[in-house]
Amino acid sequence: MSRYFRYAWLIALALACLIVAMANRTAVVLSLLPDDLAALLNWQARAEVPLFMVLALGVFLGLALGFVWEWLREHKHRKVARVQSRAVSKLERELAAMKDQTSLPEDPVLALLEKPKAR
Repeated sequence: MSRYFRYAWLIALALACLIVAMANRTAVVLSLLPDDLAALLNWQARAEVPLFMVLALGVFLGLALGFVWEWLREHKHRKVARVQSRAVSKLERELAAMKDQTSLPEDPVLALLEKPKAR
């Protein structure tokens, strides 16, 4: 049931984006440099694109910048988790080795059944 709600939400979002794109098809001029600086450098990069492309590019760049910023901000948390994961893994190996040495029963069949699996 939630799958249908997700599809309905995606269709509504796509329809809204299409309506915004159709309402903002007017061409606008994008300049890389201000006119005075471009005249001084004798170089001007301009492009004439529809306004909805400018809006979509702004949303995309904002999302990308936010994702990168958050990824960089969480670096210290990922590092701590990685270090702790290695420590837990090392302790589990040590525990398995200690169980292997000390707690195996005398019966060889039971020893095979209770032997911890190697990772």
